[in-house]
Amino acid sequence: SQPPAAMLGTAAVRTWIEPVVAGSQLASAFCDTGLLMVVKNYYNQTNLPSPSHALQDAEQKAVSNFYIIYNLVLGLSPLVSAYGLSKLGDKVHRKIPICLPLFGYLVSKSLLLLLILLNWPIEVMYGAAAFNGLTGGFTTLWAGVMALGSLGSSVSRRSLRLIVIELVYGLAGFLGSMASGYLFVGFSNRYREGTVLVGCSIACYAFCLLYSIFVLKVPKTADSCQAKAKSTGDGGNQLPASTGAPEISSSSENINLAPVSPSKLTIVMLFAGAILYDLAVVGAMNVLPLFLLREPLSWSPVEIGYGNAAGYVIFITSFLGVFVFSKCFRDTTMIMIGMASFSAGILIMAFVQWTFLFYIARAVMLFALIPLPTIRSMLSKHVEGSSYGKVFVLLQLSLVITGVATSTIYNKIYQSTLNWYSGFCFILSFLFGCLSLLPL
Repeated sequence: SQPPAAMLGTAAVRTWIEPVVAGSQLASAFCDTGLLMVVKNYYNQTNLPSPSHALQDAEQKAVSNFYIIYNLVLGLSPLVSAYGLSKLGDKVHRKIPICLPLFGYLVSKSLLLLLILLNWPIEVMYGAAAFNGLTGGFTTLWAGVMALGSLGSSVSRRSLRLIVIELVYGLAGFLGSMASGYLFVGFSNRYREGTVLVGCSIACYAFCLLYSIFVLKVPKTADSCQAKAKSTGDGGNQLPASTGAPEISSSSENINLAPVSPSKLTIVMLFAGAILYDLAVVGAMNVLPLFLLREPLSWSPVEIGYGNAAGYVIFITSFLGVFVFSKCFRDTTMIMIGMASFSAGILIMAFVQWTFLFYIARAVMLFALIPLPTIRSMLSKHVEGSSYGKVFVLLQLSLVITGVATSTIYNKIYQSTLNWYSGFCFILSFLFGCLSLLPL
């Protein structure tokens, strides 16, 4: 007897990782705006009275120094646990590298809420970042998400599957960023600034953790599904539609589903391209919030939220780009289009003096998200399914180490060039973006 179609549909829905991606990114978008404004207000209150321009520069350097240490702790602490957790995910259970980082996020954001309510010193956030990283952090969480996304997708549609996950991530970030500024200032008459915003972030993380533990199911791999379909098809117990799909799969896909002999040169070049590109992106995005707070833009929390939301629009345009380009271009060509898009946009950002020019720069970056998920898709085609977690976390750790070093260096460069040319860091990112094209 066959299970009812409704039960089959429910089982398939439970393999979706998208609710976790959406909820965690919504929470992250809330917290990004909240933390930036809490840190800004903290140093604004602790600075001694001085001329406005000097006060603004002192505040910028204080906020920048906070983020240097915060990003170092947040980036380096996952090095202790990320690989081990991903290996456990490959060998024991795929949900381990998802649930443990979500628990870390929940605790660390709770500490931020206590900081706001109890007037704790801002240095508490260094401890929160350390706990977040030791439980895996974004490094382990995203590697686990990519592994689950790759497991249930066919080789021919994997790039599209991974960019769909990125699209959900971006849409959630867009909505969260749009709402974050209003949530930060909207309840300030009744509650401390940021209390409601961080509380919403904590609620989202709690939902994601509970969903991952009690609802989420690990999808079966494409090749195991194919084998099962063939074996049950011989007995005549399957519907024609069920047996037809695996039987008509192309020979090229069957080859790709077999154990893969990885090309070391291809893997090295993909890693090199990803690291150079991440260096360009992370460096620019780390100093961008500081750039927006300073003259000539001097944005408010609401404008910061709008600016962050504009950054998330590229998740939609990059998805559409992959959807269209994958029909006529190779993966490497799509990656290079994305790298060129980011490089051109960040060069424009270096000369932003007015708000409208910021949005023009963001519009030029419309395909900037394509490179990394497409690189992950290409890597998954060169390794066996049982190694997805390890390969993805190695890539993520490489990006984290690059990001930590880049964040520190870029923040110091930004401080040094603050009074000379505040857009200098964006020119550096343009150069690194161009260099990332070479390995591809």
